[in-house]
Amino acid sequence: MKLECEIEKLKNGILQAERITGKNLTLPILNSILINASGKSLKLRSTNLSLGLEIEIPAKIEKEGIVAVSGSVLSGIFSNMSQNESVFIESVDGNILIKTKKSKIKVKGGQHEDFPTIPLVTGKTFNIESKKLVDGIKSVYYSSSFSDIKPEISSVFIYKDEDNLVFVSTDSFRLAEKKIKVKDLEEISGIIIPFKNIPEILRVFGDFSGMIKVCFNKNQIYFSTDNTYLTSRIIDGIFPDYRQIIPKNPKTQATVLKQDLLNALKLSNIFSDKFNQVNLSINPKEKIFELSSANNDVGENKTYLDAALEGESAILSFNYKYFLDCFQSINTDSLAIKITDPAHPILISPISDTSFIYLIMPMNR
Repeated sequence: MKLECEIEKLKNGILQAERITGKNLTLPILNSILINASGKSLKLRSTNLSLGLEIEIPAKIEKEGIVAVSGSVLSGIFSNMSQNESVFIESVDGNILIKTKKSKIKVKGGQHEDFPTIPLVTGKTFNIESKKLVDGIKSVYYSSSFSDIKPEISSVFIYKDEDNLVFVSTDSFRLAEKKIKVKDLEEISGIIIPFKNIPEILRVFGDFSGMIKVCFNKNQIYFSTDNTYLTSRIIDGIFPDYRQIIPKNPKTQATVLKQDLLNALKLSNIFSDKFNQVNLSINPKEKIFELSSANNDVGENKTYLDAALEGESAILSFNYKYFLDCFQSINTDSLAIKITDPAHPILISPISDTSFIYLIMPMNR
């Protein structure tokens, strides 16, 4: 192997690939990045067996070759290199030599024959703008369960509903749903992507602007652009039929300014107990919207907000942190809070935006 390429592009590729290396003691080859020089490009590959990534970088290839090198070592090297120059890489006796104007580095290589293949996924395909994909995932993934005990809810669930690609996550205490308009979608009954893979999908495509090709079957999904190919395992399971728990006929509705409510929630949390409990009292007849919290070691607090109120009076409690999480998905100035009774979820949605809903189960007082 002998090649020349731009440090900046190689550095960005290595930093992304290194995050997906396996950090595996029993399979040390998973700690490596596979460097494959062929044709007119350099390909970087990494995998942890649940995720696989291949990044293609333009390069001047004098001699083709392939070698596996520690991802953490490569990341450490290129994190400390100037970006405005070229780098020369050559393999010698299974090792690689990295040369710049001011540096000459030798790094031990590994047995590339032991490196796992990244699956070539075949199945149904569709195209989606990167910003839409990232927005859909970001709007809901924080509601996933962190536990692997029930893998089907430690996930982001994706399916088609009319002209929308719907993204859903839940941990059984709260649920977020985001609908994204996507043209020419084929039927998608359901894709369940593991939560632990979601941050890397967002990190790889978060700054990308353009179209992403998505292909999936019952076991794998891939996301690809002109120079990036990312695969993820799909969970074999059934996502809960959440639509049946969405309140259909709420008895109470309050419309409040997002910033006012956010400030009031932060204030209430100072006085909340170890369960992050905040109490909500709505009385439309007396025009009262009250948030309260109490802690024996700190004190107590009551905050009243201006709100447009409709329906019956309601009193219930909820987890402050669950409510706070949804603000990142609400882009309007106002939001609606809809309540049926203390046994049904609170429904939160942006005013004049029907693409997002959020449910929180009330707490037992």
